[in-house]
Amino acid sequence: MGLHLRRTTTPAESAGDLPIEEWPYLDQEVLLATRSRKVFMTCHWYRHHAGANCIPLLTCQLHQALIAKGEHLTHRCQGWTDDMVRQRGWAPEVA
Repeated sequence: MGLHLRRTTTPAESAGDLPIEEWPYLDQEVLLATRSRKVFMTCHWYRHHAGANCIPLLTCQLHQALIAKGEHLTHRCQGWTDDMVRQRGWAPEVA
């Protein structure tokens, strides 16, 4: 049950073959500047990972791409969705 998500670029390799450190950065065509709370940091698809030397890598799992430093606070993409914790609350299965 592997879910293959579309990347912002079309490399020859499949998405599962590349480690996160080698994902491409989101390009300007995908990024939308915003002044609301709808930024990458509040998106369901946003993740951060410890890269080489524990330097954090900010990622968009929807696009399988890296987010440049600072853009997670001021930009979003068309695929922005509210975080599941905000939508359903913490651990809704026990409520």
